[in-house]
Amino acid sequence: MIGRYDWAGGTEAMLRFGPATGPVVVLALPLFEEANRTRAFAVTMLRRLAERGVASVLPDLPGQGESLVPLHDMTILRMQEAYGGVVDHFDREGRTCYGAGIRSGALLDALGLLFGRWHFAPQDGASLLRELTRIKSVEIGKSLGECWYFEHAEKGVDPVPSVEIAGNVIAPDLLTDLSVKTPFDRSPGTAHRTLRLASDPGEADRKVEGTPLWRRSEPGNDHAFAQILAEDIVDWIATCER
Repeated sequence: MIGRYDWAGGTEAMLRFGPATGPVVVLALPLFEEANRTRAFAVTMLRRLAERGVASVLPDLPGQGESLVPLHDMTILRMQEAYGGVVDHFDREGRTCYGAGIRSGALLDALGLLFGRWHFAPQDGASLLRELTRIKSVEIGKSLGECWYFEHAEKGVDPVPSVEIAGNVIAPDLLTDLSVKTPFDRSPGTAHRTLRLASDPGEADRKVEGTPLWRRSEPGNDHAFAQILAEDIVDWIATCER
């Protein structure tokens, strides 16, 4: 089912799954080129949640997915504000919301009034910026230094022109944002659960065997792994709701 949500910049679409009552999981996909590699997997995961009686939504955040808002107009803060708009939509209905983020999607739930945050393989902004820099380096065939995205601008030009990375036209301000952004810290009174792949050395509440779909050259899916993650979310929410 396709729904709509409002935020300060307009109206965007969201895919809705599961019952019209009870808690809602709001899922944020990875930013930029990774989303196409994980979207089908995310939808499978949310359908498994619906089968277990848990509602969820997959919003098109501005500048991402099918949104008509140009990515080059976006900052991380504006994306966070839009994510907060999704949460507000359900808060007005009296429903509790739980944030879920895959990879760099874990950067986007900072402003929502959430009862808990569930992150899978969370990635901080600095790590994502390094990946984008490597991609751009390969595209142009040379190494790039720190803040390379400002180097091509003519002196005195304001605003600084956007740069294209793997088909994404990104404003330098957004790239600067990434250099300091981290997933929302654990805080007293707010449930927080982190899952990582068994091969990931980062800290986690649980390590799971699975395929890093974001490393594939083409979009993919893994129904069995989506089931594992969905069951983890269901069990975690049940604990939070007690």
